[in-house]
Amino acid sequence: MIWMTWRQFRTQALVGLGALLLLAGYLVVLGGQIHGAYDDTLAHCAAVEACAGQLGAFADRYSLRTDLLGYLLLALPGVIGVFWGAPLIARELEAGTHRLVWNQSVPRGRWLAVKLGLVGLLSVAGVGPYSLLLTWATGPVAAVLDNRFEPALFASRNLAPLGYAAFASVLGATLGLFLRAAVPAMAATLVVFVALQIAVPTLIRPHYEAPARTSVPLTPELIDRLTKIGTYGDIGGLRVPGGPWVVETSPILDAAGREVGRTVWFQDCMERSSLSEPPTCLAEGDVHVEIAEQPADRYWTFQYLETALFAALAALLAALAFRRIRRHPA
Repeated sequence: MIWMTWRQFRTQALVGLGALLLLAGYLVVLGGQIHGAYDDTLAHCAAVEACAGQLGAFADRYSLRTDLLGYLLLALPGVIGVFWGAPLIARELEAGTHRLVWNQSVPRGRWLAVKLGLVGLLSVAGVGPYSLLLTWATGPVAAVLDNRFEPALFASRNLAPLGYAAFASVLGATLGLFLRAAVPAMAATLVVFVALQIAVPTLIRPHYEAPARTSVPLTPELIDRLTKIGTYGDIGGLRVPGGPWVVETSPILDAAGREVGRTVWFQDCMERSSLSEPPTCLAEGDVHVEIAEQPADRYWTFQYLETALFAALAALLAALAFRRIRRHPA
């Protein structure tokens, strides 16, 4: 049964393996360049704190390529679900070849278990090395940018892609079993996977643990970033040192908790600070924002939780598929 499944699936698997080997080779070369450039940048600085400009230029040099590779890994589990998972069972049901297997004393449950197990294992085995290589290759850039919680970065590094790959392969196969047609199953797999990739970072991931709440003063170091982000209250992308995930921010407040972002006093203070004058007015007014954040030390906890979430969804879908196949007409 395993050999038969492999023969049916080997073309897709070999094509995917070839593409992943090419990507792996490129990541090894790129990673060597990134690590070498990072070490060279630090070698010309007396201390990391004095290297902000050089490190920023280093990150800018490689960020486009690392971002594109990250988005490619984000898409890879969806591609697996669409082109590996969805046709896996749907094509057999369309062609009627499943009857030949079922009539040869092969239990339906075993038939389904082999298909889900083999393709799921190959999916995780393909995505895992890519994720690990990408995490290693782009590590120095991520360390400089200090933004591991950024949605695309979080979802394309370390453990999370393995959970997505397992889920996507089972999702495609299960939808193929229910829809009994490859093309509709492929379309449905893509829609469901994309919807989850949008919903989880915005609706679920922020609540894996209750956010910590703190007050962040608008220091001179944050003024430039604040003015570049946009209007007074539009600071959802604000990062504070250490790389936490800022989930929610308040408007700009004074010591009494009153909103001051639109006041004449605050605008005058900002104008003076933009002229390189020390913004002492901010300290005098105790100007700050209240933020809800996921601290940086929760990163690995969130990685484990998200991987477990998608593994659990894959298990639920597999259980649903086994229940369905027992009632499937021969």
